[in-house]
Amino acid sequence: MNPPAVDMLPLWIIIGYLALLLGLGLGSKLLSRGTSADYFLANRSIGSVLLLLSVFGTTMTAFALVGSTGKSYDQGIGVYGLMASSSGLVHSLVFFVVGIRLWAIGKRYDYVTQIQYFRARFQSPFLGSLLFPILVALVIPYLLIGLLGAGSVVRGVTQGMFPETFPGVALANGKLLFVGAVPPWLTGLVISGVVLFYIFLGGVRGAVWANAFQTVVFMVMGVLAFYLIADKLGGLRAASEKLIEVAPQHAARRGMIGHTQFLTYGLVPLSVGMFPHLFQHWLTAKSAKTFRLSIVMHPIFIMLVWVPCVLIGSWAVGAGITPPGGNSNAILATMVGRVLESPLITGLLTAGILAAIMSSLDSQFVCLGAMFTHDVVVHSAGEGRYSDAQKVMIGRAFIVFIVAITYLLTFFPPPHIFDLAVWCFSGFASLFPLVFASLYWRRVTKAGAIASVLVMAGAWGVLFYKGLIQPSLAGTASDADYLVFGAMPVAFIFAASAAALVLVSLVTQPPPSDHVERFFLDPETV
Repeated sequence: MNPPAVDMLPLWIIIGYLALLLGLGLGSKLLSRGTSADYFLANRSIGSVLLLLSVFGTTMTAFALVGSTGKSYDQGIGVYGLMASSSGLVHSLVFFVVGIRLWAIGKRYDYVTQIQYFRARFQSPFLGSLLFPILVALVIPYLLIGLLGAGSVVRGVTQGMFPETFPGVALANGKLLFVGAVPPWLTGLVISGVVLFYIFLGGVRGAVWANAFQTVVFMVMGVLAFYLIADKLGGLRAASEKLIEVAPQHAARRGMIGHTQFLTYGLVPLSVGMFPHLFQHWLTAKSAKTFRLSIVMHPIFIMLVWVPCVLIGSWAVGAGITPPGGNSNAILATMVGRVLESPLITGLLTAGILAAIMSSLDSQFVCLGAMFTHDVVVHSAGEGRYSDAQKVMIGRAFIVFIVAITYLLTFFPPPHIFDLAVWCFSGFASLFPLVFASLYWRRVTKAGAIASVLVMAGAWGVLFYKGLIQPSLAGTASDADYLVFGAMPVAFIFAASAAALVLVSLVTQPPPSDHVERFFLDPETV
């Protein structure tokens, strides 16, 4: 007997959404001026609304939607307290304290990447050469998170659609999972291709437009999913009471996070101060006033995205819904498909999830292309060596190279997207002392900056291996593996980086005062 036919509408909606993005790329191409400044910075012409939507979109990834829902399913609603509650306030504070000043300096001296800024601020070509591989190494896991999240979501909603083409994943006991589902390798290939298409055509302008559109899509779809799922489960109160009734131990986990772990988690959101793709988005702003809307609305937007995802993950436990193969990364797609049972809504919500994922991938791709072009090729060959068209082509070539590496890494996925993201963010957060000191401490020196970066890289590498790689290879990974004396590893990496920066700066020759003063600007005068 043949299995019942599966409605293909969700897949057609996903395809239609991806086609819209391709059209958006063509539209951004029409407005492109063909210069490298336009390709990498959109001629610094982005206004308040577009800046808000693009900046928020690029900070919301599979970590926020797929990862937080999966982590909530595993550990309870305390996940919201770990990241979202602090992220909203910390992000806005960083935009105000760091972002506006970096925008002013970048506009005054025509910088395209943050490495250009650090190289000039500390008069150190070596610092730029040191930062480039470290930043790229930290961005690649960020990209990997996006492709893995997209793959898990699409596989969850397309089960049974192609039973003959994709037979499924065989387990040791002979059971098949994900029969007829679009496999992650194909989803990753398609998503990468679509993102590459519109950023190849429009560069940062294409990414900004796509981010704005996708931010609206995933926020609207997220709120809609939350409302519909809550309604199907009998309302907010009924869904929560069911969780307490069915799994009281899970509901109680909201208070089982240690105080030290909770407090040190607050350092992780500082990572936005060193995201190279966010630095590039800041540089696209028209003026310092353009930041006001982002500073005010960012915490509200974070709450609107995180609250529904965290609650949906916990409600899945109460509803007795388990993801295929026990993979919590797929719980959001599983909840949408099994609870709502509407192909139309499933397709729309899946498109919303993909929107959040892709709104980060595009910015990161363009950023890496800009860094390689300006910080490696142009810096080595000289500013006048390449034409604008050649710079754009160099950037595109490196983007393809990075996409290929990231895609290959998707064949070796980590067990939890959330944990990989936290490690990635911890590395960026531990570089925050460097950017903060460069903007507010005139006494910081080149030697102090280099020492800070080296110490950060060393400490992060050791703790990352012991806390994630080693347990994963041994098959004994658990949520407590990465804690150091009950604290998040970022606390120790951050402290070591900051101490190296301060101590080495104090014992080395201060930089020339006339040079330093060039970087202490009033943003309102730029």
